[in-house]
Amino acid sequence: MNNIPNQNQTHSEQIPPQMNHGGHDLFDSHEIIAGMINVLDQYMIFRSFMKDQTLIDILDRQYSFIESQYNLIVEAFSTGQKPSRSTGVYKMTQTHDVIYGIKPSQPKKPNQSLNDVKEAGLSAHMLGLLKSEASLIGMAACEVTNPVVRRVLADTIPNYIEMAYEVFLYQNKHAYYQVPQLSAKDSQAMTQAYSQATQPVQMPTPKSSQMIQ
Repeated sequence: MNNIPNQNQTHSEQIPPQMNHGGHDLFDSHEIIAGMINVLDQYMIFRSFMKDQTLIDILDRQYSFIESQYNLIVEAFSTGQKPSRSTGVYKMTQTHDVIYGIKPSQPKKPNQSLNDVKEAGLSAHMLGLLKSEASLIGMAACEVTNPVVRRVLADTIPNYIEMAYEVFLYQNKHAYYQVPQLSAKDSQAMTQAYSQATQPVQMPTPKSSQMIQ
């Protein structure tokens, strides 16, 4: 094996916390933080079109929480150290009751003017933004080199999932997001399609190999 030291390599413990970032996760972190700003800005725009007080309350609570998460991530990212407070847990107010089935509705089409902007579309945009940011944070957190930033990002993901689920429940309640079901027979077939692994696994024996050069 080649043990020749590389003068260009540095271990993380040799550098200050605020510099403990790999190039790729610097870009990923910038994308995450910029994405959070985008969510907040879009929420502010959405609010000006809303009439349903329930959705306004959801938006206001989520805006406040996302802003707090934004501040924590910026603090951890800029210092490389544990932020001044924990990420916290987002608590939604919607019930977990999901309405199944499809009821007739008008076909969807693009808005023809700003007068067509309604809660159905606004809540759909909110859901899309939350899902995108949750996915982005999840993919980036798997490779972030700074352990503090990685932990803060990882703790943030469940909160985005909860906020997205809250918007989904609101949409479902108002028939903006309808949930069809398979027949009972097909559903049972799908849920019974797997069984648990209970027998000892017979792992293959590794082939003898030469020393990696």
